[in-house]
Amino acid sequence: MFRQSKKRVSNRRNFADKKDEISGQFILGGTTTEEEQKLYESLYSSKLSFYELPPRGEITLDQFEVWAIDRLKVLLEIESCIQRNKTMKEMEMVVKPLLQKLLPFHTDALQDRKKDYYSHFILRLCFCRSKELREKFIRSETMLLKIRFNMMTSQDQTRFVQSLHLPMLQFISEEEKSELSTQLYQTISGALQFQLNLSDESQRRQYFQQEKFIKLPFESVIELVGSRQVFIKKGFAYLPQFQQLNHIANEFSNMLSVELAKTYQNLPRLNEDDRLLPILHHLSSGYAVADFQQEDQWGQASQGEITAKSVYTDKISSNFPLCARNLMAGLKINHHLRYQGRQQLSFFLKGIGMSVDEALKFWSEAFTNGGHLTMDKFNKEYRYNFRHNYGLEGNRINYKPWDCRTILSKPRPSRGEFHGCPYRDWNVDKLTLELSQGMKLTPTQVTSVLDSVQRTEYTVACTKVFEITHGGQTNAEVNDQTHIAHPNLYYERSRAWQKKKETVST
Repeated sequence: MFRQSKKRVSNRRNFADKKDEISGQFILGGTTTEEEQKLYESLYSSKLSFYELPPRGEITLDQFEVWAIDRLKVLLEIESCIQRNKTMKEMEMVVKPLLQKLLPFHTDALQDRKKDYYSHFILRLCFCRSKELREKFIRSETMLLKIRFNMMTSQDQTRFVQSLHLPMLQFISEEEKSELSTQLYQTISGALQFQLNLSDESQRRQYFQQEKFIKLPFESVIELVGSRQVFIKKGFAYLPQFQQLNHIANEFSNMLSVELAKTYQNLPRLNEDDRLLPILHHLSSGYAVADFQQEDQWGQASQGEITAKSVYTDKISSNFPLCARNLMAGLKINHHLRYQGRQQLSFFLKGIGMSVDEALKFWSEAFTNGGHLTMDKFNKEYRYNFRHNYGLEGNRINYKPWDCRTILSKPRPSRGEFHGCPYRDWNVDKLTLELSQGMKLTPTQVTSVLDSVQRTEYTVACTKVFEITHGGQTNAEVNDQTHIAHPNLYYERSRAWQKKKETVST
């Protein structure tokens, strides 16, 4: 699976004299491009795959990590949408741009197919380690399959279904359909009207004439039986083709659950490879879906508006996430922040476009206001620190704003400290009061946010608050990801939305 490295340890048992084996191997013998082409043509007889066989061939360690990260970004976005109760249509609007950018599947390019196939198996290694990780991975991968399936043409859908060779996925004959036509039409008429928006009776009749039906044991689609969306006869359910995705998704989930358990059993055999373990640990620890580390995006929404004075105005501060608001409130009350708080707020302000000169002015005025600190003491004890944050002192490193993952990895704030994430660090009463009174959320909305907090999904909670306080907009036009895992991303989206709203009103 990987190219030989000169630094590779020669006595690694996992990879010695086993090139012909498939199962349990993580590095396999190379294949030629022609062989790979044939392999992926068989694995991808349609645009999708059930990933039934492990990949063969060679990829670099860079490909190993980058491909896995790209797929993980898609899956984490899907998981966030699920937790925020997005509809299938809303989810597709969010995920489609991501798929085109990170995980294209409409092309027949060998590289795209390899990326899709390898990235799936790499993430199996990452998320087979606990029941919770396995459940999230299965849920996200199954939803990804559904979204991709809906993006395909009907011909590609049929080709994919036929490639699965599922024993229970057989279409009934025209004779049997004609015999049960009355019952079948009565059963699916409502679904045709509300799911496919066929409001006209003649349209529904015409669609029914062309529709194929699958006959399978009713327990395979039990979720459709309870809502009477399928016709039942002698223990068999008659599933219309436009609803076959439910059955396919169930089969995929069951298969993936079994395979993840097998992967977990074979995981100890991987522990000798010191190249892969750091990468897998990094991925399975929850790689941030929106690292927001592109420097050209920093301060883009503010365009030079951020000064030592303007940062206090409602036009700017109203776009701050709760963590930045908390830091600003602590600074205003105490005229001082301890080290972690200074670093977190300093990097955030740098990220939204505050220059070093304005930063020094901002911090010196905040610390010396009211005689709490003299300017000489500020210059002696703090000036170097803030210049260092801008890369003007010491090793001259251009430090980036902290993302949510970095903030959550820092020590929790003690009394008199204001750094960290309020969704994690505040008690329920304080958070409820701020959400209801400070951010004007309704009791139902507050409960939804607190549910995410209770599940330790702090970035999901923050994303929910953003959407609620910004008119329920996903703001897909601002960025092709809606999940917010960076304070500066929250600000950039909020300021862009605010400007758009101002333009519309004028």
